[in-house]
Amino acid sequence: MPITTCVFDAYGTLFDVASAARRAASQPENHAIAECWQQLAADWRAKQLNYTWLRTIAKEHADFWQITQDALDWALEAQGISDANLRQRLLDLYRHLDAYDEVATVLRDLSARGISCSILSNGTHDMLNAAIGSAGLSHAFTNVWSIDDIGVFKPDTRVYDMVTAPKDEVLFMSSNGWDAAGAAHYGWRTVWVNRAGDPVDRLYGVPKIIERDLTKIAEYL
Repeated sequence: MPITTCVFDAYGTLFDVASAARRAASQPENHAIAECWQQLAADWRAKQLNYTWLRTIAKEHADFWQITQDALDWALEAQGISDANLRQRLLDLYRHLDAYDEVATVLRDLSARGISCSILSNGTHDMLNAAIGSAGLSHAFTNVWSIDDIGVFKPDTRVYDMVTAPKDEVLFMSSNGWDAAGAAHYGWRTVWVNRAGDPVDRLYGVPKIIERDLTKIAEYL
């Protein structure tokens, strides 16, 4: 069956999760993270994902914005930083992450081909709307699905069930190897956008397509 629907993960796939720390570090008033922003960003992201999985296992759900704040607090403490103004600046920037350079062009190309583009994300609706709006992509998506509507995080199959298009018409893209594995196991044609050049995760599903970014997506339609 031809692809009719492209579904994108948001964080790390469309939006650069390190851009909040990078942009904050470039501002003189945030000199405390000038040398450590890359480690801060890595710790922030790792804890953010770990907390989604641990809360799912424990059946102690919190929305992604709360988890994002909790993860940042851990990352700041790990660097020995206690600065309320810096914390707030980082959170403000996270709500308005930079989109990757190729994203706008890829979405325009897919739309011109008659492909429906949507987002499926752990992010809250408020977080996603803020990021989409600040990137100038408000009219690019047919649907923006948030796990807030079901209260469970990826890679639970109930998240993938939110997408209404037939499975064999979906092309799913994620920069997270575990998410790509979950989607492949679910039955979608899946692209792992392996921006970091990581090894393939040893999990229950294997994405059939691996790319370093989104520029070649149209070739798989």
